[in-house]
Amino acid sequence: MQKTRSFPKEAGLENGLKVLREGYMYAPNRHKIYKADAFETHLLGEKAVVIGGEEAAKLFYDEDKFKREGAAPEPAKATLLGKGGVQGLDDEAHRHRKAFFMGLMSKERIEVWAKLVEKYLLKETKEWIKKDSIVFYEESQKILTQAVCEWAGVPLPEKDVEKRTKQLVSMFESPMAVSTRHIEGRIGRKQGEAWNKELIQQVRAGVLHPKEETALYQISWFKDLDGELLDLKTAAVELLNVLRPSVAVAIYFAFTALSLYQFPEIKDKLNGDNPYYLHMFIQEIRRYYPFFPFNGAITRKDFVWDGYQFEKDTLVILDFYGTNHDPRIWDNPEEFNPERFKDWHTSPTDQVQMKLVAQGGGDYNTGHRCPGEWNTVRAMEIVTDYLINKISYEVPEQDVGYSMVKVPTIPNSGMKLENIDYIG
Repeated sequence: MQKTRSFPKEAGLENGLKVLREGYMYAPNRHKIYKADAFETHLLGEKAVVIGGEEAAKLFYDEDKFKREGAAPEPAKATLLGKGGVQGLDDEAHRHRKAFFMGLMSKERIEVWAKLVEKYLLKETKEWIKKDSIVFYEESQKILTQAVCEWAGVPLPEKDVEKRTKQLVSMFESPMAVSTRHIEGRIGRKQGEAWNKELIQQVRAGVLHPKEETALYQISWFKDLDGELLDLKTAAVELLNVLRPSVAVAIYFAFTALSLYQFPEIKDKLNGDNPYYLHMFIQEIRRYYPFFPFNGAITRKDFVWDGYQFEKDTLVILDFYGTNHDPRIWDNPEEFNPERFKDWHTSPTDQVQMKLVAQGGGDYNTGHRCPGEWNTVRAMEIVTDYLINKISYEVPEQDVGYSMVKVPTIPNSGMKLENIDYIG
């Protein structure tokens, strides 16, 4: 019989307020206190086990031991995720639905996406030049909304850009908010789903004719395992699962601008002789700065890991931020150092999947790793080159710190840029 040990246990019948008070550091703080990769707590009225580190990531993405159905809390489903989407599916149903998203990620379509990001950067730059200053995070939201709508085949009249941007942003800014921001997220989710339902109805009725390779066309005619078209609500949720995460990349855009400001010496390296340095730089942004702090799953069965007994139907949460700053994985993890990725383009796939978990881990095709990761990286490549080589600007004195409590977080100022000119 396998010998087991007890989880370190956090006191309290409900510790959700501690998560809200500590944000990204909630899990890392306790892993440090307990000197353990796992601890037990109570969140949203149920027992939960929080895990972190490379071995924990390997466990978390073991589909034999975990399922996603029932793992997302209601506040996340009401804002960020919606109900009935791919994130809550398992096994063959998940693999079948995931194939829709993976089908959008051909090299050709990724390059179309990259060109659209650059197109709308240039479009907005023409307006920036006329202004004394801009807030780059807010401008990035508009750029990415326009780019992803065109990429997805979603019509977006100029008069609706601000409205649709606000709806999409509200969904990812609100899951852990506790005020009007959360209410705005719920409203944004309802409005966004209604918008997408109408578009899908128009496609199915032959009124709207998006290109076949686009997300709008593909999800409108996608059939689930039963051979039936998705119901309108589910199809709308999945279309938003293309649009919303693409706009959330604005968080990374803001941190890209911040990193170029904080580490100006990197600019010469980015324009240097190493063509891979740009990719190294982007990976380090995704590792170093906070994005989303964790994700959850439910145990399928009883099992033992690292001496701990996991019981069936237990909520388990993987600490993304702590894993991306784990000193066992990363030398001097609090140092911004793109060089740490110099060998990753030749590393085994498993190293990439289970160490850098900025947008999840595991296998793209069969697991729950974000399929939009390629588009994220490509967009960041475009915006980095744009900020260095296509425009000139000044960064005025401002508060460039960022909260480790607010989720998701961005530089407090949103990265204000002024005296912008096009030089490309």
